[in-house]
Amino acid sequence: MSKTVQTAEMPALDKTDLHILKLLQQNARITIKEISEKVHLSTTPVHERIRRMEGSGVIKQYATIVNGALLKKGLMTICYVSIKQHSKNAGAQFIKRIQEMEEVVECLTISGEFDFMLKVVSENMDAYYHFHVNKLGELDNIANVQSVFVMGVVKQTHQLVY
Repeated sequence: MSKTVQTAEMPALDKTDLHILKLLQQNARITIKEISEKVHLSTTPVHERIRRMEGSGVIKQYATIVNGALLKKGLMTICYVSIKQHSKNAGAQFIKRIQEMEEVVECLTISGEFDFMLKVVSENMDAYYHFHVNKLGELDNIANVQSVFVMGVVKQTHQLVY
């Protein structure tokens, strides 16, 4: 009996689909042939399974993870942001502006004292200061910002299937 995972939005994924996802998470450049050898299927069904998972949104995108320190983006800051107004329009306007800011690589809505958590990358403290004052600080609806500077990364992964 094969193990399946299913939700209202997601098609059923069997053990082979999960194995394929795990392999792709480990190396998005792995070939269909290499995957087929590891999951013991021919290339056509592997390709069809991947296309189905792409089409259904299970696979959102393929990405290259780069070393920020080698690209002059060595300072990572977590910004906790609370907004003054919590109306639908005010929240949508904040989100629209955040999406335009290249320094913000992640934006999460959170519960608790703050409304959003931003992961911001910049070259150095001067560049972050410029972002904080001249971009984030210029937004109308900001009530409070707390910045936490990342001293080091202990674990960083994007793998959801393990």
